[in-house]
Amino acid sequence: MTGAIATATAVTMGEPAGICAEITLKAWQARKRENLAPFFVVGDPDHLASSARCMAQNIAIAEIASPIDAIAAFPSHLPVVREPLRRPATWGQPYVDNASAVLSAIDRVVAFTRAGDANAIVTNPIQKATLNRAGFAYSGHTDYLGHLAGDIPTVMMLAADTLKVIPVTVHVGLREAIAALSTDSIVRCGEIAAHAMRRDYGIAEPRIAVAGLNPHAGEDGMFGAEEDTIIRPAVAALNNLGIDAAGPLAADSLFHAAARRTYDVVLCMYHDQALIPIKTLAFDRAVNVTLGLPFVRTSPDHGTALDIAGKNVADPTSFIEAVRLAQAMARTRSQSA
Repeated sequence: MTGAIATATAVTMGEPAGICAEITLKAWQARKRENLAPFFVVGDPDHLASSARCMAQNIAIAEIASPIDAIAAFPSHLPVVREPLRRPATWGQPYVDNASAVLSAIDRVVAFTRAGDANAIVTNPIQKATLNRAGFAYSGHTDYLGHLAGDIPTVMMLAADTLKVIPVTVHVGLREAIAALSTDSIVRCGEIAAHAMRRDYGIAEPRIAVAGLNPHAGEDGMFGAEEDTIIRPAVAALNNLGIDAAGPLAADSLFHAAARRTYDVVLCMYHDQALIPIKTLAFDRAVNVTLGLPFVRTSPDHGTALDIAGKNVADPTSFIEAVRLAQAMARTRSQSA
């Protein structure tokens, strides 16, 4: 692997009733074929062993006392820093009792990474409703990681080799998304995106495409005024900050192959405008990335898949791509530091 870094990547356990353990084990099995640098899990070794048995695989698991032991263990064993479940997991049935362990795993990987004991974080999917019932007050990983980093603004990006997209408004209804859209929010996303493209991807002069909200980007006001009142001023503000931003651009012609060659990342105005194209182009390979953090964090772009947990049919591709991207971003950061 090119430009190896001195520490391993930290992986959270995610929801133990879902497919997280399975895809993590499968990624470790594929480590040589996929050319993955070392990673370790903060999780329950007994649960991982149980998952391996469901896969009918004899996978060697090594409980390690510290992340610094992960690199030596990784070639022959999946390294695990113990975070015990409060209740043995049942496939497809999340338990509120285990919410504290799931959250503790997130807290610990952040602490390891901020201390320099891990190079990046890959978070396995969580079951938000279960965590919320346990008192978790955040909408998901992105908000919580921003809180752990000091209540800083963060941006969600979905990334694949063919496309990178950022939804300016995320998990709200369409009416709420339109009402919430503002020039300031677009500018904030654009600034964070430009900084991340430079720091994490090594793109010296990133090109940002900004999608319109309405059909044909408003068609000179015929189909809506948001392009002129909200989006165009944001593009001008980004240009004034020295950021190469173009738009508002008609979303229906923004994602074909020739158009994708003209930009590095797209700011989309609402959730589905961003996620439909990337999931069409790279359904199994897309990775969720949190931009704006002082550490690298990626995640597979899928949920806990409770319906197939324990059946040994989960596809680890997005998890593998999340590990690969986290490690590449960590290398880029370390080289530019």
